[in-house]
Amino acid sequence: MGILDQIRSLFRREPPSIAPAPTPAPAIATSAPQINERRGKERINAREGTRVLIIDDSKTIVTVLKKFLRSAGYETLEALDAESGLAQLHSQPPELIFLDIVLPGINGFAALRAIRRDPATRDIPVIMMSGNEQAMEQFFGTRIGADDFMKKPFSRYEVFFRIERLLDDDLIPRRAKPRIAEPVTPTPALT
Repeated sequence: MGILDQIRSLFRREPPSIAPAPTPAPAIATSAPQINERRGKERINAREGTRVLIIDDSKTIVTVLKKFLRSAGYETLEALDAESGLAQLHSQPPELIFLDIVLPGINGFAALRAIRRDPATRDIPVIMMSGNEQAMEQFFGTRIGADDFMKKPFSRYEVFFRIERLLDDDLIPRRAKPRIAEPVTPTPALT
């Protein structure tokens, strides 16, 4: 086979060979078409109309989250700082909050403390968000009452995965169950 034949076979996506290509076997028709599903399992959404408050100083993050959530039937409220987000909690109580950690004015940790101290808002599940990968932020957030933590940038899949973890049997977001600490076994004193 000459160089020209090898180049032609590359464009025809055939391996260069001297022997003729075998003829393909006839295709067998199947009753159901094969669909390439991106998700491994069906996504479970909160019930239609679930109200979600997004508190983030990035208009891009707010817009992306709003688009994801509204496409799945959620109702969204938005705030670009913690002060206005906390004010919305009483006028239009949400059923779930996405809360950024780094905000102008009051930061996300202080806002989370305020949410958890108020009897009217303490049971609203909160998913903290941060672009920082520090495990300390995640640890501190869960220690003061965050129900989950999501790193930015995030995918559509991750947003709905985080929500799904908080849904009860009626598809309503609920606070995460607190983890029970392992009992500490006392070690015998050395004498």
